[in-house]
Amino acid sequence: MASKSDNTLLTRLFPDDSGENIREKYGFTRKTRYKRLHEIISLLRKHEVTKGLSPDQFCDLLVDLGPSFIKLGQMLSLRSEILPQSYCEALARLQAQCDPMPFNQVQEVLQDIYGERFSQIFKEIDPVPLGSASLAQVHKAVLVTGETVAVKVRRPDVRVTMAQDIDVLRSIAKRLDRFMAEGQMVDLRQVVEELSDTVEEETDFLKEAANLFEFAQLNADVKFIDCPKPFMEYCTDSVLVMEYVQGIPIDDSRALKAAGYDLEEIGQKALDNYAAQILDHGFFHADPHPGNIIIREGKIVYLDLGMMGRLSARDRQCFQKIIEAVGQKNGSKLKDALISYSVDADLRRIDHTRLVAELDAVLDRYGTVDVADIDVGSLLMDIVALTRQCKVTLPSSVTQVARGIVTMEGTLAEYIANCNIITIINDHIMRDRDVAKDAEHLAKELMVSLYAATKGLSNAAEYSGEVLRMMSRGQMKMNMELMGSVEPLKRLSRIINRFTMSLVVAGLLVGASLIFSVQGLPQFMGMPVLSFIMYLCALVIFIVILVDIYRKS
Repeated sequence: MASKSDNTLLTRLFPDDSGENIREKYGFTRKTRYKRLHEIISLLRKHEVTKGLSPDQFCDLLVDLGPSFIKLGQMLSLRSEILPQSYCEALARLQAQCDPMPFNQVQEVLQDIYGERFSQIFKEIDPVPLGSASLAQVHKAVLVTGETVAVKVRRPDVRVTMAQDIDVLRSIAKRLDRFMAEGQMVDLRQVVEELSDTVEEETDFLKEAANLFEFAQLNADVKFIDCPKPFMEYCTDSVLVMEYVQGIPIDDSRALKAAGYDLEEIGQKALDNYAAQILDHGFFHADPHPGNIIIREGKIVYLDLGMMGRLSARDRQCFQKIIEAVGQKNGSKLKDALISYSVDADLRRIDHTRLVAELDAVLDRYGTVDVADIDVGSLLMDIVALTRQCKVTLPSSVTQVARGIVTMEGTLAEYIANCNIITIINDHIMRDRDVAKDAEHLAKELMVSLYAATKGLSNAAEYSGEVLRMMSRGQMKMNMELMGSVEPLKRLSRIINRFTMSLVVAGLLVGASLIFSVQGLPQFMGMPVLSFIMYLCALVIFIVILVDIYRKS
């Protein structure tokens, strides 16, 4: 039975209008949401979270809470700006295999989807899964046409369960966010929305099939990059049928060396292509951990394209400027690039001098480290945290790019000992830069600036003549606005107000004293009533002035 305190918590977390759209989409009710939150509270008590959790205990708690929280843990394992490194390392094991679904359950799912077509599509399916994750399970199979494929099957009801959990987390984050400081480094609601987007992407296998097709097209001219081919005619939102690929995991350096591969060449090519995915295509693998990349027949093959990042042309250009500024260790350029990339930057609220100084300090701190030893992940996350504190809101894509870069560099750390991804991205930018187009663009900007300056001079001459004529006739009036002086003027206004009130108090005291000496007036407490009222008013005003001074000090 739920305790009274639990029911009070539920009522506060879920007002009647909470989660209406999600309930309509997935068909769960307020009662089922209450039930799920009771389960979460019970598990929190079971793990005694009030006594604190070690990294391993926190990991075990997320496993018990279910697939939504496992996915959340996988995300948090890459977010060292949110959790200490020891917790990130413990959560990294959530990337490993989960308990598999029984094979008869997999068969039931496939038969429900394909019906009579099932026996016309599949010749055989291996009952032993190739991999089992929190969202889906993969089996090797042979089609009736003879091709060997990998069949990815979504776990039954996982979307409803995860949508329900996300609804719970969204409500909790919304209310906890009120108690967080304005300049907080972590936006809880943003983390939950990122989880929601990830779940939507990774549980819709038609989107993943489309991602495979698009990725293959964009990298068609790159001989050393590949991905599985989807069999679109057999794909649904809950089943993905794709080419079966087998190779050496990219982090298995011994096997790669034994097969004759050059590890440094793999690292250089993989990072250069990842830079191309971000800067040229604007379509990049958002979760390039070692389990999602293999080497097959001299090619780097990307697997599991369920979570892909996208950057618009503007975002790519802005991110390129950010990387260039970081490479040059130029805080002023980095500030301009971050503001141009932002989605909500109030230029009047930004302390530009402080922002440049803070960015210079960050770049100097990392500039004292050898290039090969720079922790690019920490650098990028420090910059993102700094922008939040300085009221510069960056789009969520920057976090996705930063996380992808961190993961990719961590995957290939052993292979690129003498450089890092910032250097490689800058090399990629310089190599792909068209000098002729840059010169043409610069010439156009120069002509526009020259035209604007010439027009400005012409207007200035015209206006100056008009001003002189008005001055000679005594018709000149001036309106002045002191920009950036609002706060000093407020302080001056408060000083003047206090001084005025002090004069009023003095006047009341003098007037009351003069009336005190007049005989024959009505008395109260041994003094004229009017004197008493004036003394009382003076006391009240004096107390108000003291309180105002105390509050504003």
